[in-house]
Amino acid sequence: MDEKNVYSGKTVEEAIQIGLATLGATEDQVDITVLDEGKKKLIGGVKARVKVVKKVSDGKRAVEFIEGLLQILNLHAVCEIVSDDDNKVEINVTSTESNHIIGHHGEVLDSIQSLAGAVANIGREDYKRVVVDCENYRAGREKTLVELAGRLAKKAVERQRRVTLEPMNPYERRIIHSALSESEEVKTISSGKEPARFVVIIPNNEKPYDGKRERNFGERRGRGRDDRRDGGRGNGKGRGDRRDGGAPRSSGGGKAKREIHFGTFLGNSGNNGSEE
Repeated sequence: MDEKNVYSGKTVEEAIQIGLATLGATEDQVDITVLDEGKKKLIGGVKARVKVVKKVSDGKRAVEFIEGLLQILNLHAVCEIVSDDDNKVEINVTSTESNHIIGHHGEVLDSIQSLAGAVANIGREDYKRVVVDCENYRAGREKTLVELAGRLAKKAVERQRRVTLEPMNPYERRIIHSALSESEEVKTISSGKEPARFVVIIPNNEKPYDGKRERNFGERRGRGRDDRRDGGRGNGKGRGDRRDGGAPRSSGGGKAKREIHFGTFLGNSGNNGSEE
């Protein structure tokens, strides 16, 4: 049997105390296994033996998982725990291959974070949040999203039309909601279903519409001729935008005007380095 971390004493309690003193730990920081309770004899008594091993923290367990995962992916990186308390673990990953670890829109990093969170919470009754960052990506992404929220809120008010953003994960949607939470000109809601759930910015001066199908110019693919015009190319005005200060032209026959949603495509900010 491996004798590492095995301690002996006249009694089990004495053996445990010897082990704790050797490891410099308290009893709640270790796992204790009694190997032999010992026997008292006048001649040739048997000592008690216990195995005392320091518990692996939630953060350390998550770090070991991430390091093993990146090794399997053949990505060279160094992981370190930034903070680890009862409610949250923050882990930073440093690598010369950060783009591969972050991925498009941070998708790879988010996946690593989700898996690390599951590992860190093994055996826990209360969920502990795990945040995995790489080369300060999340701070840069947050700054980008806050600036974007401000620009699109201004556009929504100017055009008196709601703005639909591209699908985002819950973390990024929270940033948009938080950035505009104190605005007196717009409000935000989340719509759609995961993983294509998105944020909609609604101006307080929004023009009424008849509830017909919305055209979302935030989609990057599948645009028609009018979509390309209205989506920001040329002078930004389609045929229906040239009258009444940019309002879409009625299709005739007294039909009501239909609402247009101007969306956006964020692009990949991976190189920069629960909500509704």
